[in-house]
Amino acid sequence: MPKLITWNIQSARTPEGGADVGQVPAALDRFSDFDILCLQEVASGFPARDGSPGGDQFAELTARFPGYTPMACVAVDTLAPDGSRQRLGSMVFSRYPVLQVLRHSLPWPSDPGVMSMPRCALELTLQTPRGLLRVLSCHLEYFSPLQRMAQVAQLRTLQREAVLHALHPRPGKGDAGAFAATARPVPAVFAGDFNMLPDSSEHALLLAPFTDGTPALRDAWHLVHPGRAHAPTVGLRDSNPGAGTPFTFDFAFVSSDLAPRVRRMAVDEARTGSDHQGLLLEFD
Repeated sequence: MPKLITWNIQSARTPEGGADVGQVPAALDRFSDFDILCLQEVASGFPARDGSPGGDQFAELTARFPGYTPMACVAVDTLAPDGSRQRLGSMVFSRYPVLQVLRHSLPWPSDPGVMSMPRCALELTLQTPRGLLRVLSCHLEYFSPLQRMAQVAQLRTLQREAVLHALHPRPGKGDAGAFAATARPVPAVFAGDFNMLPDSSEHALLLAPFTDGTPALRDAWHLVHPGRAHAPTVGLRDSNPGAGTPFTFDFAFVSSDLAPRVRRMAVDEARTGSDHQGLLLEFD
């Protein structure tokens, strides 16, 4: 039974405000084993919140997960004052063979009234025991509803595009080099930190039916827990005096053809430095 975990690690933040990549595998060991791991807010070259060096977390995480194929997508890539690069993005680790990787830069329309940063979605085509599977690790805009809605619309475009690729494969032989026809399958999981609430207009748009027969996306939580509110994934262990009620920003969405295979969803309730909790999806 394949297991997927998604977690916004917030640059491997510790409860004290430092950065410790070692706590990521330690927390996952306590939570669950996994076949696919989607991480958001992986950083390189940025200082931790307490001012200590953050390190190259892309390289450090790769070393921490032997036996998995690591893939990365960098959304933010800027010049640091000392001339080095500062990068922030997502990673996916797969126990299954990775047939193809697509790195999608998500829309970033101008919204001068709020802070924002570039965002990306990392798409992998995996060869699982049950067949090909698309997995997208997503991290959408926090401050700007305008940008977040545009990014949700783009995820829908990617879903429609992938299904058309699956139904109408392009010509190409295995020895055609870069033009080789690598399959892009219909079954898909969109997982990550969407920075939207379960009752938001963005959530409704993402799940809206397609008019052309493209399999719609389903919220995996509701498939496993029909009629139950989402378990909170943010602020669950926030000890700040002014902390509000915990809420949900992290989701796993599956294409409707994959929905009957979803078996379990769970939130890691243990305390880590990140404001976000890990989210587990199991399907057969």
